[in-house]
Amino acid sequence: MPAPARVDATADALLWIVRLKAKHGPLAFYQSGGCCEGFAPLCYAVTDLRVGPYDVLLGDICGCPFYIRDNQFEYWRHTQLIIDVVQGGGAGFSLEGPEGISFLTRSRLFTDAECEELAAAGEPPRAA
Repeated sequence: MPAPARVDATADALLWIVRLKAKHGPLAFYQSGGCCEGFAPLCYAVTDLRVGPYDVLLGDICGCPFYIRDNQFEYWRHTQLIIDVVQGGGAGFSLEGPEGISFLTRSRLFTDAECEELAAAGEPPRAA
């Protein structure tokens, strides 16, 4: 049985990701650690996101890589991040803001069994 996804998205968020991909091309996400956008997931054109050795590839949503800073990953490692969307544009650099919506991170704790499956699967890779 495969390990549960560390990041997932609601149906509404997936619809918006498809729309944004059609408008901007390939996308990537970065889970903010509290600067500028609070704890919002930031959506960028894949060519505009620069990741480094302290970033972790948490997974992907709708074919878009989803990164998080290593210290944030340590804090959230027992939690599945669920990307949702709400009305109201953000004030920052994320691509969805001009569309009048904002991505939002919800979460749920992994069960003990899921934590065991994740441990058996190994750590997610660091960004190159």
